[in-house]
Amino acid sequence: MRYDPQLVQPMRAELTRVGFTELLTPEQVDEVLAAKDETVLLVVNSVCGCAAGKARPGVHLALQQGPRPDKLVTVFAGMELEATQRAREYFEGYPSSSPQIALLKNGRLLHMLERKDIEGRDAPEIARDLMGTFETFCDGQPA
Repeated sequence: MRYDPQLVQPMRAELTRVGFTELLTPEQVDEVLAAKDETVLLVVNSVCGCAAGKARPGVHLALQQGPRPDKLVTVFAGMELEATQRAREYFEGYPSSSPQIALLKNGRLLHMLERKDIEGRDAPEIARDLMGTFETFCDGQPA
């Protein structure tokens, strides 16, 4: 099922305006995630309420200070179906959920927040979790 592009545009913009690049094809997903020695934050964006009120704001807060991933990318569940499916193939051991927030390096999953890790928390809690993960795995500094 694909959503109305006009409906999801504001949800896309919440991530792209803070530096995320949209991955629209499986080939783009593979190209970015295969990059050597770069940390990649990949957000599986969604129309759901926990993406709007928790995941996207939490990610935005986490990127405000301290170490951060080298690349910020996103796929949109319910829109770019093939790109989203390809991204999820990198999430070994985790079922599909929307939203999802993954940190990867060299195509290997380092940290995952699934929908169940997002739903019961607020944006600052999610941000603290991500910031701790960035401190552990990322060398990049905020822009």
